[in-house]
Amino acid sequence: MAELLGPSSARWWLSGGVALDYWLGLNTREHANTDVSTTRADLPQLLRDLPAPYSAWAPTGDGVLPWEEADVDADLQPIRIHDDATGTWVLQVDIEDGTDRAWIYRRDPRLQLPWDRAVINLDGTLTGAPEVQLVWKALRPRPEDDADKDAVLPELSPEASAWWEHAILTIHPHSSWSIHVRGPFAPGKASWNKTKR
Repeated sequence: MAELLGPSSARWWLSGGVALDYWLGLNTREHANTDVSTTRADLPQLLRDLPAPYSAWAPTGDGVLPWEEADVDADLQPIRIHDDATGTWVLQVDIEDGTDRAWIYRRDPRLQLPWDRAVINLDGTLTGAPEVQLVWKALRPRPEDDADKDAVLPELSPEASAWWEHAILTIHPHSSWSIHVRGPFAPGKASWNKTKR
C-alpha cells in the first residue's frame, strides 16, 4: 500500500480495521479488505497518481464502473482499486471531509480534530487515529467492530479515550456502545467535567 500510494502528493492515510491492527502492532482478526482514506479534494489526484497496472472503480447500483466514467459530483463510496495484472481488488478508498487545518467527521461536522491528531504517523505510514476509527464504527457496530473496540479501547491514552467517549455521547448517543460511557461520563458528572475536551 505504501509503495502504491506513497509517491502521490495527495493526502491519504490507512484507515478501518487494518489501521487499528497496525496501531496495535498485531493482527487481531481477519480483514475482508484494506481501507485507506482521502478527502474529496485529494481524491482525483490520488487516483491520477496510481501507477500501472492499477485502476480505480466507482460503485454503481449493481456493480462498479471505471472512475473515468463516474459522476464525480456524486457521493461515490468507496472507490475500489484493482490490480489489472493479477485480477484482484487490492484497496478500498473511503472519502472523508476536512479543511486545510482539520479533519471533519463526514456524518456530523461538529466533530473535528486537527490533522495531526486525526491522522498519526506510525513508522512512516500515515494512519487514522484509533479513537477516530472507532467513531466511524460506532453508528451500527457489527461483531467485528465490537471486537475492534474491545481490543483498542484498553490501549488508548486517557486523552484519546476521553475524546472518544465524548464523541460517542455527542454524535452517536443511540449507539449500543454509548451504554459503556453513560454512567461515569454522563454530562454533569464530575468525571465528565474533568475529562471533557
